[in-house]
Amino acid sequence: MTDAEWAVVRPLLPVPGWMRGRGGQPEAYCHRAILDAIRYLVDNGIKWRAMPADFPPWDRAYAFFRRWRDHCLVKEFHDRLRSRIREREGRTAEPSAGVIDSQSVKADAVVGLDSRGFDGGKLVNGRKRHVVVDTLGLLLGVMVTAADVGDRAAAQVLLRQVADAHHQLELIWADGGYTGNLVEHCLTALALVLVIVRRSDDMRGFVVLPKRWIVERLFAHLMRTRRLARDYERRTTSAEAMVYWSMILLMTRRLVRPHPQRA
Repeated sequence: MTDAEWAVVRPLLPVPGWMRGRGGQPEAYCHRAILDAIRYLVDNGIKWRAMPADFPPWDRAYAFFRRWRDHCLVKEFHDRLRSRIREREGRTAEPSAGVIDSQSVKADAVVGLDSRGFDGGKLVNGRKRHVVVDTLGLLLGVMVTAADVGDRAAAQVLLRQVADAHHQLELIWADGGYTGNLVEHCLTALALVLVIVRRSDDMRGFVVLPKRWIVERLFAHLMRTRRLARDYERRTTSAEAMVYWSMILLMTRRLVRPHPQRA
């Protein structure tokens, strides 16, 4: 991180328990060094044991990653950054609309059979990332499943989690894979309006569809993060945490970027 990024990030970090008087041993390494190590791993796609000597030992960085993953601290940190960006763009901290979609990725050999499957539509043997983003393309929720899990079945669980976390959410755009009973389920059980954005039959070649391009842009960013070009995580919770770390990379860089003056 640059000094400007660290100045933005430091006030938003979760406070360790030992600093709140909850006991525990103080951490031996600076948070900035640990964050840089994890960001380096996610961005460059290295193994944990291949951590360069300039960073803290790999086992200390992994212990930090695992602790933040198990206690949902990475999501808490991510949500604070997202709220800061939305307020900077003149939006409210909580979104009222979003877009849902899924992405199938190949899985490495370390991924067990209990969390991998075959996506017959895209011919991918691995896992599937189900995500919900706001209208700025910022992540609201992610769930990683086996690739053979249907979009509608996963969307019921993910949309409930997102709706419980974001009470002002009212509208969700989706593609044709989310049609059927899911539209009525969202309206009756979650108080969400699910709008299907369809591709016309007379369209030829690549066409940018309204609202759906927003979530596709997020998938493009995830694939540029080399750790996410293929799923290397043994646990789905680790795969979800990697997605949050990838978005943290994007948001910290965006926060220090000069903001264009609006007319």
